[in-house]
Amino acid sequence: MTRPLDGILVVDFSQFLSGPLCSLKLADLGARVIKVERPGTGDLCRTLYLSDTEIGGTNSLFHAINRNKESLTADLRDEGDRAMLRALLVRADVMIQNFRPGVIDRQGFGYDAVRAINPGIVYGSISGYGEGGPWVDLPGQDLLAQARSGLLWLTGSRDDPPMPMGLAAADMMAGNALAQGILAALVGRGRRGQGALVETSLLEALLDFQFEVLTTHLNDGHRIPVRSAVNGAHAYLGAPYGVYRTADGWLALAMTPSLERLAGLMGIDGLDRWYGDTKAAMRDRDAIKARLAEATARQTTAHWLALLQPADIWCAEVLDWPALMASDAFRRLHMIQHIAGPGASLDTLRGPLRIDGAALTSPRAAPGLGADRARIIDEFGLGGIAAGDSTTAMTANLGR
Repeated sequence: MTRPLDGILVVDFSQFLSGPLCSLKLADLGARVIKVERPGTGDLCRTLYLSDTEIGGTNSLFHAINRNKESLTADLRDEGDRAMLRALLVRADVMIQNFRPGVIDRQGFGYDAVRAINPGIVYGSISGYGEGGPWVDLPGQDLLAQARSGLLWLTGSRDDPPMPMGLAAADMMAGNALAQGILAALVGRGRRGQGALVETSLLEALLDFQFEVLTTHLNDGHRIPVRSAVNGAHAYLGAPYGVYRTADGWLALAMTPSLERLAGLMGIDGLDRWYGDTKAAMRDRDAIKARLAEATARQTTAHWLALLQPADIWCAEVLDWPALMASDAFRRLHMIQHIAGPGASLDTLRGPLRIDGAALTSPRAAPGLGADRARIIDEFGLGGIAAGDSTTAMTANLGR
């Protein structure tokens, strides 16, 4: 399979999650990703553990996010290594970085400096809160960005404390947003011959994630959303929307066109005063949901699915990972792939896309720290440059 980005060279200065997620998406689409890491320590993600699952001296998260890449160690304080990287960037199509604003510029690899040696570069940048303003120097960390974004007041029920998402949502959203922007800039470069600076931040990505509910907030007098007191699932949606306990598990109920039809199927009396009232599902959602919760607890999840699904009531069982992975629906997607490399062998998930029917799998585990430095130096003729030789003539002769 020839992938869409075959032949595209990405030089990735980023670390931990948001930037490396972006370059992972590009790698899955066929780009060659060279990961620039600090000698001795490398990407912080190598040692900042997601869990106690260690794979070949590094952690499972590092392999999940950095599979199918190459590692080039370079000391940004060393002029020889900086010259080597400048020469490599002359050949690159994309550069990615997620340092705090101003840091990469002081190292000589800000956008203006890189564009000066490679006008066609697509330069991708992720910050915590944008390139200026009072939060510019604050740590761009996922939980902190979630906390500042307003997102924590949307999850859970009314009396719950602020509830962060159980994932690094800011990093993942920002990484995916940057990948989208880089892909668009590559298309634009192909049409107009010009590179571009593509920027996003954790905060902007989280605000975009909330664009639907923020649009409501901006147009209803800036009222603060109120989470449902009963089985909260969406601050702006009325009954029956939520997750309900059953006799043996949990049932998710989404929107329904007719409360009367739902109540009739479930055998619930006493809801008739809300029939035909189009605003009742939101105005009195807690009272309605409390009655629904009483009913769902009397029967098993399977009972409710067998009753409601044939009637086209939108509902689903709530699965944990083992139950999901035991389902035929999951198996048919072939989402699990095995990756391996020197000292590492593990299962992970493939990318979510299929192109011309083919899934975007990649068998290589994350690289060892600096494992590809010698080969990259030899391939791109960087030996004399890396040793600290004058680079002016070399850089000029590399071309694109």
